[in-house]
Formats: sequence, structure tokens, C-alpha cells
Amino acid sequence: MADFRHLILVLALLVAAPLGAEQERTAVLLTVDGAIGPATSDYLSGGIEDAAANHAGLVIIRMNTPGGLDSAMRDIIHAILQSPVPVVCFVSPSGSRAASAGTYIMFASHIAAMSPATNIGSATPVQIGTDGGEPASGDDSDEPDQEDEQAKPARSGTTAMERKTINDAVAYIRGLAELRGRNADWAEEAVREAVNVTASEALDLGVIDVVAENLHQLLEKIDGMSVEIDGVVQVLETSEMEIIEVVPDWRNRFLAVITDPSVAYMLLMLGIYGLIFEGYNPGAILPGVVGAISILLALYAFQILPVNFAGLGLILLGVILLIAEVFMPSFGALGIGGVIALVAGSIILMDADVPGYQISKSLIISVAILSGGMIASIVYFAIRSRGFPVVSGREQMIGMTGVARSDIDASGMVFVHGELWQAHAGQAIADGQKIRVNGVDGLRLSVEPLETEKGE
Repeated sequence: MADFRHLILVLALLVAAPLGAEQERTAVLLTVDGAIGPATSDYLSGGIEDAAANHAGLVIIRMNTPGGLDSAMRDIIHAILQSPVPVVCFVSPSGSRAASAGTYIMFASHIAAMSPATNIGSATPVQIGTDGGEPASGDDSDEPDQEDEQAKPARSGTTAMERKTINDAVAYIRGLAELRGRNADWAEEAVREAVNVTASEALDLGVIDVVAENLHQLLEKIDGMSVEIDGVVQVLETSEMEIIEVVPDWRNRFLAVITDPSVAYMLLMLGIYGLIFEGYNPGAILPGVVGAISILLALYAFQILPVNFAGLGLILLGVILLIAEVFMPSFGALGIGGVIALVAGSIILMDADVPGYQISKSLIISVAILSGGMIASIVYFAIRSRGFPVVSGREQMIGMTGVARSDIDASGMVFVHGELWQAHAGQAIADGQKIRVNGVDGLRLSVEPLETEKGE
């Protein structure tokens, strides 16, 4: 698929600039609008690599994001830092933002730009709370604090693990800020205090390089700027660049769909129930095929999503208990336990609080109601069936009436349930006399006379 995308970009560059030397007069535009995840990482990293392979002069990442997954963010930043083509991150249009992971990507870019009425910041790792653990120090005295400046943030009520995560994020973003000559102190504040600033404030603070209304004004404003790539200073000539937009291909769009946590969860449930229905109805084929495909797609999505395996284990336990309720009716005990395990596992399945990467609560409730309804139906029909007569198997024969087809002294033939059976009796029965079945021994019936007169 990368080759296909590569071919599209080559053709676009050739149309815009027929001569190889003029390909450097093109700017490749990549757009991020939403949470940053595996699909975004694949799209941006591939776009940057293709732009470099085709000698584009500039890569512009137009951004509007609330944040995203740490692993995807680091992959994107790695691609930017390794890019031989200058990369411009542009928070646009007005009303957009570069929050959380978007802030780190902005600091990694060679040039950071924003449109008016946009904002940047809130780069604290979202899994980390400011009141989620025991205080780092139990000293509540009024004596002057003798700790150094770096240790002060540790007294905000965070646990040791949270402090490690925050300090790692601080070191990472400070390193990016110092690499690009931007305000590292503000970058640290964005992580520790989750501060936000507008485009004009970011420009005044040295967080970004340019404020521009649109893409064409951006190219005009960065024309003549110098960037350093692999230790070599390059002067940008962007005023007359042709902008070529590269949109996500079908593979990126498909990956974006199946890596949505709610979609991956639905695929898992569809796969499990599809296989269950195939087990109940062998030979139906369709439920099994759909279930197998859905399970494989869900497992692929969970491989690249921040999945809590305890949650996945609870979901599987819940499904096993639901199946056990069907085969070993316990009047709801197994089924209720299965629904509880299913709901608990669904709630903790995603091991992240990143915006856009939680399973919809309404979806979890819907699955719980569906599973609960199924269990209630099983219990209802199990209780109701207890009052019904047996209609199949050897137990069905007990109590049925028929007619003797021969004289029965110790054994003979009887006609019961539309069939001839061998029978034995404890007393003599005449041919044509009505009989009642009182036992079954293999294919031989134990009978007794129903009345003393011969039947017709």
C-alpha cells in the first residue's frame, strides 16, 4: 500500500513540476483532524517518507487535535526528527488546537505556526492525576522547605510512579524545545501545570515561530527562514511553492475505523457471539465466517491499542459463563456472573484516558442489556418448561397407551406411538387389549393392562 501511495505522490509531483529539479518547489500538505492514534502515525510517517523520497521542498502538517496515544506521538516525532525535508506544523484553521500530544509534535517540528484564535498546551500525560495518590512527603510542618527547585513538583500529592511519568514527559519536551530553540521553560509548564496559550501569546513567549491566517500566508512568512537539518543550515524558499495535499488512502481510513476502541469492542462482541451461534447451529456457516473475521480484526486492533489484558480476560470469562448458563442452566447464577464480568471487563478494557480512546459507555450498557436479556430469556423458558410434559426421548414413552398386537403371557408385541414394540408384562394380556407403558428397557417396553375388555 505504501508503494501505491508513493506512486500517487510521484504523479502529483510530476504534474506540479515536470522537471526533477523543480520538485523542490512543492510543499506536501498532510492533515490531522482528531485524536492521534496508529492510523495517524502511519499516515504522517508515510507521508513524510514519501515527500523525502520524491524530493519535495517542504512538508506541512495542518493540525487540529485534542491529543492522542503516546506511542503514536513518538512515532510521528521520530519521523519528523529523521526527515531530510523541513517539516512545518500549522495549527489551523481558527478554532483548532494542538493539545497534549499535539504540543509535543509542534515542538519537534522545524517550524511551528498557528492561526489566530487557536491554542496550544495542556501537555500533562492524561493518565496522571494531580490527586490520584499518596503525597510524596508526609511533612506538614511550617518549617522552610529545603528541597531544590526540581524536587518541588513532587510535593503536589502525586505518587512515585506518576512523578516518574511526568518527569519523563518534561525531559522529553524540554529536549525537543532546546533542539528547536524554543521556550523550554514554558514547555515544562505545559506538562507540569497543563497551561494553555493562544497563538499570539505563544508567539510572544517563543513557543512558536509564526502566526499566519492561511497556508499561502504561511508560505510567505516562512520564506527566508533558516532551519537546521542533520547539522546543515537550510534557507527556505517557500513564497512560490505549489501546495499538494495528500489525503489518507483507503488503508489509513480502514485502520482508523478498526482502531477506534468502540469499533474494536463491537468487532470482538460480534465475533464471539457469531462463533457461539455457529456452535448452536452447526452448518449455518454465515455466523461462523462473520465471527471469525470479526475476531481477527478485533485482535489486530487490540494489538496496537493500549489494551488492559485484565479487562480482556474478564470479557472472555463473562462470555464463558454466559455459554455455561445455556448448557448448564443454573437459573441465572452463571449468567448474572457472566454479565457482571462482561461489563467490568468492558469498562477497564482500554488502559488509557486519552480523548477519543475510550469505549462508549452507551455501547457497554447496550451489550450488558442484550446479554442480560438473553440470560433472562433462558431462565424464563427453563422455569416454564418444568411444568410441560416430556415430548422427546425415552421418558416420553412412560405413561403412553397402546394396544396389544398379540397375546402377552410373558412377552409379546404392542402398538404404541404409531410403532410396533416388543413388550413384557407381569400378567397375561389378550390380543387387542388396551395397555399402558410403565417402563422402558432399551427397545423393550414394560406394559400393564389398561382395562379388562378387548379394544376395537
